[in-house]
Amino acid sequence: MSKTKILLAEDDNNLGILLKTYLSAKNYDTELYVNGSLALEAFHSGSFGLCILDIMMPEMDGLTLAKEIRLTSPEIPIIFLTAKNQKEDIIDGFKTGADDYITKPFSMEELLYRIEAILRRINTSPAALKDDHYVIGGYSFDPLKQMLSFGDQNIKLTTKESELLELLCRHRNEILERNFALKTIWIDDNYFNARSMDVYITRLRKYLRNDPSVKILNVHGRGYKLLS
Repeated sequence: MSKTKILLAEDDNNLGILLKTYLSAKNYDTELYVNGSLALEAFHSGSFGLCILDIMMPEMDGLTLAKEIRLTSPEIPIIFLTAKNQKEDIIDGFKTGADDYITKPFSMEELLYRIEAILRRINTSPAALKDDHYVIGGYSFDPLKQMLSFGDQNIKLTTKESELLELLCRHRNEILERNFALKTIWIDDNYFNARSMDVYITRLRKYLRNDPSVKILNVHGRGYKLLS
């Protein structure tokens, strides 16, 4: 399997070298640039699979850089690095199309988990699904159309409802690890995302209640199990 090529834009040379060395050791082909202008020039002349951008940089900040990248490559994953923790900075980042952000200081392992979660999500996008249809007891589930059907009743699922049900189907009669589901769908396994996933599980149980043979069980300390 070919390496994922990462564009890393970070004006702190010590941190940049540390990140580049770590990611290279983890089999990611990483190129480091110390400002946004150099990074944009490199992006247009190279072929990258993911971008990690510091928000505060000289010549061109990360938000502006992301907007420029999105003009020609709207699908490329972008992770922001920021020393700020204000809500406004996070919102501005997501408005530019960021896939995730991470606040300094952070551990190398945390950044690696974020990268892996995003790449997993891309590799399990609807176009790459192994199955385009699942039978769950008396239900029919089409993840491409995000449609759950029972007889003549059709339920249009939200994107996250569909992604979560599809993960449960792929792990049918096995334990779907809670942290794996959170990192795959929500990218971050923090408290708020965990509570959000609990809400989606409750919704899915409600949708599936017409067939008593179908159950989503809580596995204490582990995750969930879809039985059908």
